[in-house]
Amino acid sequence: MLPEVKNVEKRIYMPKPTPSMEDYIELVFNLIQTKGYARVTDLAETLEVHPSSVTKMIQKLDRDGYVHYEKYRGFVLTDKGTKVGKRLLFRHELLEDFLGIIGVEEDRIYEDVEGIEHHLSWNAIDRIADLVQYFNNDPERFKNLAAIIEASKETESSM
Repeated sequence: MLPEVKNVEKRIYMPKPTPSMEDYIELVFNLIQTKGYARVTDLAETLEVHPSSVTKMIQKLDRDGYVHYEKYRGFVLTDKGTKVGKRLLFRHELLEDFLGIIGVEEDRIYEDVEGIEHHLSWNAIDRIADLVQYFNNDPERFKNLAAIIEASKETESSM
């Protein structure tokens, strides 16, 4: 007879959020941070989708443990949702900083971040964070990079 094993934690596979789920979690987290709350109408307006689409996604996020949703009463982020939302907002802001450092035009940064943020591994994000910190630690590095970028633009325009 095998001995009884006590205190065994059951592991449940929790899939990573999809890019669409990440967009919702990040937006909900950001709205709660800035306004103190998030509503279906806020999400629908920001994402330019129908409120019914937002409700479906919120229900999915509820099933996956990112929000606590009650019909007709609204929703709040769970601890898990807050943790993920904080990390997603960090990623977004980091990529905006990074693209600004490397000279991407200001009016392109948001759109470019939206285009790449879901396609980078967290390892890549951590390395980008190291690089941003590297530049922030010494303003002279910004000047050196700016000179390289300017020389590159001059070369491009002469072609």
